[in-house]
Amino acid sequence: MPDDPPFIHPTAIAEPGADIGAGTSVWHHAHVRKGAIVGADCNLGKNVYVDADAVVGDRVKVQNNVSIYSGVTLGDDVFVGPSAVFTNDLYPRAASDWQLTATAVHDGASIGANATIVAGVTIGRRAMVGAGTVVIADVAPNALVVGNPSRQIGWVNASGEVISRDITARPGGLDD
Repeated sequence: MPDDPPFIHPTAIAEPGADIGAGTSVWHHAHVRKGAIVGADCNLGKNVYVDADAVVGDRVKVQNNVSIYSGVTLGDDVFVGPSAVFTNDLYPRAASDWQLTATAVHDGASIGANATIVAGVTIGRRAMVGAGTVVIADVAPNALVVGNPSRQIGWVNASGEVISRDITARPGGLDD
């Protein structure tokens, strides 16, 4: 049985040279640039922007109004809530050269609505970033972070349930 081709809504733009995997849906007014890689069975919501050289893994859900800029890599099974944004330049200026700073979000991580992920951070496997959080430093696997700037307040399991509020010691039994 052949793989389902990607679905591209008539109002979406998938530039020639964008690599969009089988079974992926690209919804209203989304834009996937040439050189972007989007895996299989993903869902890119309304008004999502995936820049050239951004990488989106398999089975990723990106909700409405999210911008994923060049240099950002999302692993498999990542969730990105509505209006979250990734930056890719630590010293942005309109009239000067810029230096791309890579950001990595590992498999199974979740990012809440309106979160801002500052360039250069790594979000660990199955970590949970709360809504509105401004992530300015790396997030450990299975860590729960909230606030501006982000701070860890607990640990979550593979289902995203809080299993400990003791941040001094990573609980046992977590599958890394």
